[in-house]
Amino acid sequence: MAKMWAGRTAGDTSKLADEFNSSIGFDSRMYKEDIRGSIAHARMLAKQGIIEWSEADTLCDELARILDDITSGRLEIDMNAEDIHMFVEEVLTSRIGDVGKKLHTARSRNDQVALDLRMYLMNRVEELTIDTKKLIAALTDKAEEYKEAIMPGYTHLQRAQPIMFGHHLMAYAMMLLRDVDRMADCKRRMNISPIGCCALAGTTYDTDRYFEAEQLGFDGIALNSLDGVSDRDYVIELLSDLSILMMHLSRLSEEIILWSSWEFGFVELSDAYTTGSSIMPQKKNSDMAELVRGKTGRVYGDLMAALTMLKGLPLAYNKDMQEDKEGVFDAVDTAAMSIGVFIGMISTMNVKTENMKKAAQRGFINATDLADYLTKKGMPFRSAYKISGSIVAYCIENNEVLETLPLEKYKEYSDLFEEDLYEDIDLYTCVNKRNSVGGTSVQSIEQQIKYVRGLL
Repeated sequence: MAKMWAGRTAGDTSKLADEFNSSIGFDSRMYKEDIRGSIAHARMLAKQGIIEWSEADTLCDELARILDDITSGRLEIDMNAEDIHMFVEEVLTSRIGDVGKKLHTARSRNDQVALDLRMYLMNRVEELTIDTKKLIAALTDKAEEYKEAIMPGYTHLQRAQPIMFGHHLMAYAMMLLRDVDRMADCKRRMNISPIGCCALAGTTYDTDRYFEAEQLGFDGIALNSLDGVSDRDYVIELLSDLSILMMHLSRLSEEIILWSSWEFGFVELSDAYTTGSSIMPQKKNSDMAELVRGKTGRVYGDLMAALTMLKGLPLAYNKDMQEDKEGVFDAVDTAAMSIGVFIGMISTMNVKTENMKKAAQRGFINATDLADYLTKKGMPFRSAYKISGSIVAYCIENNEVLETLPLEKYKEYSDLFEEDLYEDIDLYTCVNKRNSVGGTSVQSIEQQIKYVRGLL
């Protein structure tokens, strides 16, 4: 196949070099953006009198047909082409002749690639944002359903204080809201058109870059041609944002894996999001959550690869930058699939509230409230702390819990204990007393849900 860039060299590269150089295996997914960009470029060239309007109409009409043919499957992308940009141009020229060769006037593959990638990633960010909001909604719905389900809250993976399961889920909803905000911020900075920067130094043609950018829906243009073609900080930023998002999903994955184990028994995942064992019939594995946890490292790797690829590059474009696409495409695909799996997994998750409550009781996580009870009766806190610890030790030794220990036994430790003790150390009381803004009380959870739904 003749090389579009043949001239200075004969263009006779080896088959291995062609395969090594080719990017169509992964950049072919940008065919819609490439054709959209070319249509806008043709219109700009005609507006500026660089080509005739009749030529622009011919170019635009045929480009639209090529887009329709690829989308419908009538035209198969040739994987022997160097990249999607060359493939589209070759098909266009083969169909309309020399007019097709005019399309590349006043642009380079350098700014064309940068344009296509920005447009493609902005579209994917929009899709990811929509899906992340769906996941936030699923978490919020589940939180509302279980806003009164008591569970042990943990620090250091040790039972610490009682909280509501809905409160725990809303923590992740808040994290994901920030992920949505980060992606919106990234998209805002990405929404700058590089087309017209050409190879690196702009062009001698009287182009209208603002018109072309407006045609494609950009907020503005790259104001330095070197910067426009040679930086990929928007790729780095998106990969960073997706790494943070995946980190949040991975943390929730870890908790779901723990919660669904026999040792915890807090939740049971739907059969649709679990697998079995080939030899152990009793197993129900939380493989989807485990895969999300594993794929998080993959997205981190994509970020590290992009940072490393860019760190030593002089201006302007270098072929190294072809390596920007596979990693970010992989990260976007991985995040999209992980979010999609999570939406279904959370929506169908069965919560075992009794197991959660028993774990909270057996953890003696109302011991602080027991000490506070004595303190409110006038006992110094350190003395109250010591007595509470002694009572907990007795309960552990005798397989009791604080809520059911008889009052007579309490009075053996202090005459300050009265019948109202049981109201103070009831887990529901303990939780709902924590009614500070952002706390775990039902009222606070309801405020959090209202806030999140208002944003969604």
